[in-house]
Amino acid sequence: MPSPTKAIATEHLSALGVELAYAREQTDHLFSIVSPRALYERPIAERHRLIFYLGHFEAFDWNLLARRGLGAPAFHAEFDRLFERGIDPPPGEAPADSARDWPARAEVERYVTKTRAWIDAHVDELDPWLLQMAIEHRHMHAETLAYLLHGLPYEQKSASPTTPHLSRPAPLNPMIEIGAGEVILGKTTECFGWDNEHLAHGVFVPAFHISKFKVSNGEYLEFVREGGPAPHFWDRENDRWFYRGIFSRFPLPMDWPVWVTWQQASRYAQWRGLALPTEAQFQRVARLNSPDAVRDNFGYSGWDPVAVDAGHESSGSRVPVQMIGNGWEWTRDLFAPFQGFESHPFYPGYSADFFDGRHYVLKGASPRTAGLLTRPSFRNWFRPDYPYMYAAFRVSEN
Repeated sequence: MPSPTKAIATEHLSALGVELAYAREQTDHLFSIVSPRALYERPIAERHRLIFYLGHFEAFDWNLLARRGLGAPAFHAEFDRLFERGIDPPPGEAPADSARDWPARAEVERYVTKTRAWIDAHVDELDPWLLQMAIEHRHMHAETLAYLLHGLPYEQKSASPTTPHLSRPAPLNPMIEIGAGEVILGKTTECFGWDNEHLAHGVFVPAFHISKFKVSNGEYLEFVREGGPAPHFWDRENDRWFYRGIFSRFPLPMDWPVWVTWQQASRYAQWRGLALPTEAQFQRVARLNSPDAVRDNFGYSGWDPVAVDAGHESSGSRVPVQMIGNGWEWTRDLFAPFQGFESHPFYPGYSADFFDGRHYVLKGASPRTAGLLTRPSFRNWFRPDYPYMYAAFRVSEN
């Protein structure tokens, strides 16, 4: 779809330039954590090596903003193709490349520097819709890169200072009644949104109950003790469970949200005689409180989770908390287009490639989700068996 904001004010383009610089800071910081010898590692077998992401951010920006947006001639067509798009094959179908198949870091960094310089020199000519797309894409992959780095051995990355966690029991997690009513899913096309966010429409939601907090590690542990599958982020040593944080391993915090696959979340909900909420149910609950990046743990405010009941005192006893932050939340809904869906001509596969009946919608945000991506209409999605996501859940009852 063409940008409806092509005639946007110059000062707004300037503001987007600042946003782009901030997004670059986030991705640059992630690469500063990686040991030089680890750049050619593949922390997740089904994903590219880390070197791919060093070039991917700029290749995406170049191909979208310069080549497609302004018709600029390529200065490194080989890298434009090599780094253009990531991969997400099913488990067991890992790529077969070797580290030797990738270019040297110095060569990739020269490509990055030249691409950034060209884009910065042409910011005032760019379509603001496409520039917003590039900014948000970079933030999305900053989160992807974070959970890739999570899989690196600790000795291959430099630690960031973290606050020691004081262990406490999992809090009680009551079910809260939510009255019937209509909720708006999606957004209109007058302002920026990804193609799967369009078009805005009302959905009537019958009354239901939902847990006040995300399901905690302590709650989920009872399920594991009865034969349920352990999450990817847990380790067992004798009779003790440990949490594998991004920079260290420590005893499992019982009051943190459990990060699991859709399959694990769904099985837990069934074990409880409950269900995962629908996308519409989630959205009806999310409107009940205003998110706060520090309190609710999103917007790069931290690395690991915080307690599921952190900040609940400010929300009231009958309001679910942390609907945005501290872990994306699985819904029971398959990722599918809204009525009237049109893919963007410059990125036609962004959503459409995943309308395959094998991906589920997530809502909310994790500690490593940018604030820009926490608007109510934003939709995330992953396969039901994907274990690396910072994905939590809560349970509902119709």
